[in-house]
Amino acid sequence: MPDPNALSDFQAAPQADFQSAPQPTDAVDAILAQWQRERPDLDTSPMGILGRLGRCTALIRRELDATFARFGMTGWEFDVLATLRRSGAPYSLTPTALFSAMMITSGTMTHRLQKLEASGLIARQANPDDARSQLVVLSPAGLALIDAAVAAHVATEARLLAGLPAAALAGLDQGLRTLLQTLDAPDATP
Repeated sequence: MPDPNALSDFQAAPQADFQSAPQPTDAVDAILAQWQRERPDLDTSPMGILGRLGRCTALIRRELDATFARFGMTGWEFDVLATLRRSGAPYSLTPTALFSAMMITSGTMTHRLQKLEASGLIARQANPDDARSQLVVLSPAGLALIDAAVAAHVATEARLLAGLPAAALAGLDQGLRTLLQTLDAPDATP
């Protein structure tokens, strides 16, 4: 009988059970097997995790883009309108606040706002708090469009995740949150 106080016995049993159970394979497994054959000296486990994240991102993006297209929008148009919508009534932000929230350059934002304004989805109004600037405001048409599109967007996201059990979703959410916090943390090295 294994010693319950022996850490090596405790760790070996679950790992052996995990390795003996057949695991489903995916395209990333094929890539990892090739690297294992060609460079057995490398630990390619990070490649597996990040490769799967990248592949999932591409597949999810395809589905989300199809949802946005049903509303005559692209992903960036959805992002601008959704950022204004979630800011709360009166659904307006300064251009600086808007591009900061979206993490894009001001030049990119100017072009995007011109396109959305020409489509009648946003308007620009004088900023009552700063005579030197304007506010970007969601128009009634833009509000109606984003309200319909965000409902479809959430439904698409729910459909994409529906195959995972609740415990797996919770673990995935926590693991990705931890990864994001790690990646967002300022670099501590000089």
